[in-house]
Amino acid sequence: MSDHGRAAVLMAVTALLWSTGGLAIKLVTLSPLAVTGGRSLLAALVLLALFRGRARFRLTRAFVAGALGYAGLLVTNVAATRMTTAANAILLAYTAPVYVALLAPAVLGEKTRRSDWLFIGAVLGGMVLFFLDRLSPAGLGGNLLAVGTGLSYAVFTLAMRAGRDGSPVAAVIAGHVLTAAVGLPFLVAELPLSPGDWLGLGYLGLVQQGLSLCAYVWCIQRLRALEAILLMTLEPILNPVLVALGYGEVPGPWAMAGGLVVVGAVTLRGVLGSRGLTR
Repeated sequence: MSDHGRAAVLMAVTALLWSTGGLAIKLVTLSPLAVTGGRSLLAALVLLALFRGRARFRLTRAFVAGALGYAGLLVTNVAATRMTTAANAILLAYTAPVYVALLAPAVLGEKTRRSDWLFIGAVLGGMVLFFLDRLSPAGLGGNLLAVGTGLSYAVFTLAMRAGRDGSPVAAVIAGHVLTAAVGLPFLVAELPLSPGDWLGLGYLGLVQQGLSLCAYVWCIQRLRALEAILLMTLEPILNPVLVALGYGEVPGPWAMAGGLVVVGAVTLRGVLGSRGLTR
């Protein structure tokens, strides 16, 4: 099999690994900050070991914004997954391109096309559907945190674009270090942990975050943008399916409808953009 073929298969595996995060976070019984602290400590150690000598830590504005955005993404995603359905948490995070389209002109000087506004309208409409389901106060708070995940993801993306001549992996590692620093006191307060919690944290940190990101870096250098986009849409599709099968949590009909709108809009925008069909 060629490098391209191996990259396509490995990217699909990477999307599958990322999609397992929702179920693993649901099954670990620790508090959200304890989970993020333990997961990020292990992920940072894996990434530092594998990218030793290649990660360049330079204290630029783009680096700091990227690290803070990634840390915000990690914390809000875990908290949102606990407070609302895993489907809502992951699919609302995929609204990040909306914020990128809105902020890119001011932050990067990159013009938002007319077609982007149609895409923004479609995704915002999908977001509204999430909030039509009957929610408890905690569920509503989880949805709002998931919107925060999308915003954090957008900040990270904009920062990585602004600092594209730097070292994106370094910003990811720094984000994990920041998250570990915030979350580890909460993890220590919950010691001793059950064997199941240790196993869950080990999987989340070493495999779901650490090794999968290394695979993503290798694959993205060998795949076209369209291929990468289409393969990574497996994550928001498989995430709620795995949670439903392994945890018995089924999202409401309005949330499922909103998810279809968001994933469909993001995928269509990526396909049209890669073919130069947007104006």
